[in-house]
Amino acid sequence: IVSLLERFYDPTSGQVMYAGNPIAHYSPRLYRQNISLVQQEPTLYSGSIRENIMLGVEGEATEEQILEACKQANALEFIDSLPEGLSTACGNRGLQFSGGQKQRIAIARALIRKPKLLLLDEATSALDTQSERIVQNALDQAKEGRTTIAVAHRLSTIVHADSIFVFGDGKVVEQGTHQELLARKGRYYDMVLAQSLNRDV
Repeated sequence: IVSLLERFYDPTSGQVMYAGNPIAHYSPRLYRQNISLVQQEPTLYSGSIRENIMLGVEGEATEEQILEACKQANALEFIDSLPEGLSTACGNRGLQFSGGQKQRIAIARALIRKPKLLLLDEATSALDTQSERIVQNALDQAKEGRTTIAVAHRLSTIVHADSIFVFGDGKVVEQGTHQELLARKGRYYDMVLAQSLNRDV
């Protein structure tokens, strides 16, 4: 689904629509300028935190814009605690940072582009509980003012979504809000129980 939304390939039937038009009507470059993706395992490259955040940005960004993206991503506090701040080298694949820290740098990188569509592909599933809470707070802030599509198996990350689509065997089998799907006591309800979210049931 994420690959279709990013137009890495086109659907064999049906259409993916953006702003009322099939995405095939837009140039891939123009279309992708409006999209940012945060993946399960963020990729950090050699270079500073600043350079990693600026990846994919067309033109220049001011220091204020970079700091604002870090603030929205809940990353500014830990970056400020580093001796070299934004100039801190990420090293090979960012191994010196925790999973939650890397994810927040990736969120800042996604937000500085001011995307109209934010794609979250299992963005918290590889994190421990404490890191997940911090990153989820950052994602909740990041969603403000833009369309967000989240792919998730960890259902705690999507309970407040406007609409949840449950897939089974490659098809949508249920659709609704968290409460609506619980009331139906179908596949989503079973998944919630299995993940010990039954405090909401």
